Amino acid sequence: MKRRPIQHHMDGLIALLLFGVFAACVLAVLLTGASAYRRLVQRDQTAYERRTCAQYIATRVRQSDSLDGVSVSRLGDVPALSLAHGDGYLTQVYCYNGCLMELYAAEDAGLAPEDGEPIMDAEDLELSLEDSLLTVSVTGPDGARDTLRLSLRSGEEGGL
Repeated sequence: MKRRPIQHHMDGLIALLLFGVFAACVLAVLLTGASAYRRLVQRDQTAYERRTCAQYIATRVRQSDSLDGVSVSRLGDVPALSLAHGDGYLTQVYCYNGCLMELYAAEDAGLAPEDGEPIMDAEDLELSLEDSLLTVSVTGPDGARDTLRLSLRSGEEGGL
């Protein structure tokens, strides 16, 4: 009769041990999944920021694509994308102190680059406009470079 209680304690110990192994496996899978999820979110956030910067510039150019409405100029010593509104006001998009900036002011306001509003993080902005082809290269905070080429359609027949 003494054997029966010992066997009963052994069954409970084995069940508890199996439960512990199961709990450790579940915890390992959850930690691995959380780490993978964190890396995916970071990668997606970086890609989103890069695409957003380029798409922001493309949208601003499309909004101002009128005859002589888009030009490349300088704001102080910083290259800027100048978007004329036709009413004496100008929007300038440029990169200054690690941020993509936007400045909306009168054409002859004489403002400096630090007077603009920060839009998003960007390290560098290179602009060129040749024969109605605007080339914009944006370097993000992670050092990745995106190049955007837009064909200006201002003055073309059949367009809106």
